[in-house]
Amino acid sequence: MPADEDAKSTAQATQILELLWRHALPSKPGARGPKPGLTVDDVVSAGITLADRDGIDKLTIRAVAAELGLRAMSLYTYVPSKDALIVLMVDAVAAADTPIPVDLPVRARMIAIATQIRAELIEHPWLLEVSPWRQVLGPARMRRYERQLAAIDGVGLGDLVMDRAIAVLTDFATGNARLAIAAAGAAAQLSDAQWWEVSGPVLARVMPADEFPLAGRVGTAVGEYYQAPADPDGAFDYGVVTLVDGILADAR
Repeated sequence: MPADEDAKSTAQATQILELLWRHALPSKPGARGPKPGLTVDDVVSAGITLADRDGIDKLTIRAVAAELGLRAMSLYTYVPSKDALIVLMVDAVAAADTPIPVDLPVRARMIAIATQIRAELIEHPWLLEVSPWRQVLGPARMRRYERQLAAIDGVGLGDLVMDRAIAVLTDFATGNARLAIAAAGAAAQLSDAQWWEVSGPVLARVMPADEFPLAGRVGTAVGEYYQAPADPDGAFDYGVVTLVDGILADAR
């Protein structure tokens, strides 16, 4: 990378980190006069509202500015870019986390880690479109990581395994949340019952039973029991318990 581009990337990364940690940094001296009517927090909140309502694809500096009744160019005095705004939004969402009660059994605390992550993604589906890489550097995400570590500290896992356990719980919750969101979106277009009324007879006609004996038997049992192609909520409940028990077994 050329030196000028490297310097620009470094400056941008520094600016984003300073914005993330703005409440921990000393106030910068400014010109005398009335305080601005908006804050970075206001801009971030408007971005979250827009992304929750319209999706991340509709999130632009111009759209957020319109949400706030501003001109697009004026928003750059608060955030330098859309990418920076998204980083701030991700961290702000994490600030809504509730503490994991320390008096819960460790198994319940570990389940709570995955449950919180899944609930956040279902509430804010646009998070699934944002790369999670390096997002942990914000204050709210760091506090979340600290709480997650505290939830499993002292159970017999080494430091690297503690981090890995949180990563595995996060990945599982993320994958299940993606399925739950897809199921909800599909059901909004066509209910599972209606979908099966259309698909069932066709599958029965085109899928040779002798080629798919297990898939036919298990698939029929699943469809009759769930009245749907699958059960994301039940799969999460089963999977997170199994996963946590496996992690705890590693600690013994």
